[in-house]
Amino acid sequence: MTNLISVGQIGIPVRDIDRAISFYKDLLDLPLLFKTDTMAFFDSDGVRLMLSLPETEQFANASSVLYFQVDDITASYERLAEKEVTFTGEPHLVTKIGSTETWMVFFNDTEGNTHALMSELAV
Repeated sequence: MTNLISVGQIGIPVRDIDRAISFYKDLLDLPLLFKTDTMAFFDSDGVRLMLSLPETEQFANASSVLYFQVDDITASYERLAEKEVTFTGEPHLVTKIGSTETWMVFFNDTEGNTHALMSELAV
């Protein structure tokens, strides 16, 4: 029997490795762990993000949406917008469950992938 423990790495396909490294490192402020000619690895609070030039067409599609947890979605949105991160809208309430509100805002990286900032607030 196989027991899945946790997500160890998430692969994100890119078309231009240097441009993608700059986006994730300089705009999102994620720590660069190491890089090669075709890949770069970042740390997102213990989850490794692997940016890679696709080896085959099978892996050349946009990645799944990554939801980055932030404490203050408005401040994070404003800080990234100042760095010219392209957002598809503004922070908005997605749902309220009990005394918790979930807020999100979506953005695009330089490689055509859509990601989001999310924040859960006690109200």
